Amino acid sequence: MVQRDCDVIVIGAGAAGLRAAGELVGAGRRVTLLEARDRVGGRIWTRREPGVAVPIELGAEFIHGHAPVTVNLLERAGSAVIEAADSHYGLEEGQLQHRDDFFAPIRAAMAASDALERADLSLDTFLDQHLAAVLSPEQRQYARMMAEGFDAADTSRASARSIVEEWTGDTLGGGPQSRPREGYESLLEALMAGLTGEGLRLRLQSPVQRVRWSRGSVEVAGEFCGAPFALHAPRAIVALPLGVLQQLAGAHGAVQFMPALAAKRTALAGLASGPVIKLQLLFARAFWETLEQGRYHDAGFFHVPEAEFPTFWTPAPASAPLLVAWAGGPRAKRLAAGAAPADLVCTALESLEHLFGTDVDLESELRAFYYHDWQQDPLSCGAYSYVTVGAQSARTALARPLEDTLFFAGEATDEEEGGTVAGALLSGERAARELLAADGG
Repeated sequence: MVQRDCDVIVIGAGAAGLRAAGELVGAGRRVTLLEARDRVGGRIWTRREPGVAVPIELGAEFIHGHAPVTVNLLERAGSAVIEAADSHYGLEEGQLQHRDDFFAPIRAAMAASDALERADLSLDTFLDQHLAAVLSPEQRQYARMMAEGFDAADTSRASARSIVEEWTGDTLGGGPQSRPREGYESLLEALMAGLTGEGLRLRLQSPVQRVRWSRGSVEVAGEFCGAPFALHAPRAIVALPLGVLQQLAGAHGAVQFMPALAAKRTALAGLASGPVIKLQLLFARAFWETLEQGRYHDAGFFHVPEAEFPTFWTPAPASAPLLVAWAGGPRAKRLAAGAAPADLVCTALESLEHLFGTDVDLESELRAFYYHDWQQDPLSCGAYSYVTVGAQSARTALARPLEDTLFFAGEATDEEEGGTVAGALLSGERAARELLAADGG
């Protein structure tokens, strides 16, 4: 009989793993939480820089919709939630125009169509074959840009049903878009505050290499400081990013399951881990606030669909000389291929010139940039997940426990708010409660 080291092993200390571990420790279970990085948080990564009045978020930044679980945790940490400025400007015939109402008719046209009742379609097919009569080419281009940017999706593969449901729901349709005032690190502080005491053992820099499992038994093997380790428990929660789960055995960062997760193959094939490029550009001053007699002082977003970086946003309503350059989906994958970070910055500045012309010497104004490549990071293998055509049940299937032994968490497993921090938190709660129910409460 193998001696157990704890009651539950949680693999991955991102938002989902931390939330799951907190629920389990609160229920009196002894938990070992394993994390390959030298920090908790996964794709949440907040930096602070002297003289910069706002947090620099290399990963997650926004709170989409009302997200009560996220907001409650932030309040517990004493952190306020600030609604982001929702003023949008788009380039039209060479001029920046106020475009705050541009998204509403797209949502309305999507909600009014019955084309998806018969069968799911790719977003491209849905837009071009079923909405061309009610949406202009410019509106359809904007919808594609939104799907690439907001969902990190390839619009030729993305499920139109899934996107319409998301865009017309609370996540994007009617809810606020906010930020944690002190940055997402305050959420991590709240999650860690619930993990004190003897019920938790947290091990950082401990990449898991192999999970050998059978009903009622899990052995997790990995490496710490160059030395192998093995842990045993009756059950485990797998809170790894989708891209890592999709890695082939033997790839750097891959985790080998023995036996393989055959029951998850269809679900894994139905989800995609979308690529994004997020560049934080720090300038000498917030130059956009003073252009054209302060016309853009309160601007939240700038859109230029034809540029390589089609979206920029400001920290408004906070004021700081920081602009985020953003590209997602196939555009991001193409941009990042073989490009050094400095090359991406040059491309971002060229995209900014589309918006502001030569009124500002952008190169001389730039002071620093901040960037993390989540696609090439072997511990994430992408930014966040989206659903492909015909795979609307994939998130639920990926979440389903195996043999009351392996339980699954992470944003990709949450049916309601997949792709978001809120989805990750909800999935951690759900997985912990499923495990406790299987364990007799």
